[in-house]
Amino acid sequence: MSRRLLRLEIPVFPERLMFRVHDPIADLDAPGGPVPPIDSLISTGRDQLMVSCAQEPLGVQLTIEEWDDAPPPFSDGYEDEAKCVLYLRGQLSIDTETATCVQAMRLSGGVGDYGVRIYTRNRTAAVQSYGELFQQFSDPLSDDFQQARKGLEGMEQYLLQLWRES
Repeated sequence: MSRRLLRLEIPVFPERLMFRVHDPIADLDAPGGPVPPIDSLISTGRDQLMVSCAQEPLGVQLTIEEWDDAPPPFSDGYEDEAKCVLYLRGQLSIDTETATCVQAMRLSGGVGDYGVRIYTRNRTAAVQSYGELFQQFSDPLSDDFQQARKGLEGMEQYLLQLWRES
């Protein structure tokens, strides 16, 4: 039976409707890397993946879990799922176009191939709720709009599970 070794919950503020998960040493601009995902949840390369978000003006909630073996798949209210394999040198970084969210987080599994599962929740609901704010408030720069917008932070959620492949 697999055990969870690590769990980290962080807010991420996507840029260009995405964030990136990668090995800290990866050359993010190298030829052959992933292209921004358009009609899919993720786009992958050997040591990096891009995760597509439904919106960007709001922060999303990201939960990272490292497991000692492949965790059992589950739905638990998650709407979408994607899988891939990443080569990681014992560390993991997460960033957006201009900001680093997690820098070189050490992984228990060490160097090698990692199985990765990404689950999403509330993508459609978050976009719909954000659209409703524009109908409710005529001025998006007003204090009322900004307060209501803050209430939507973290509504869109992502779960990233990874484990060392044997």
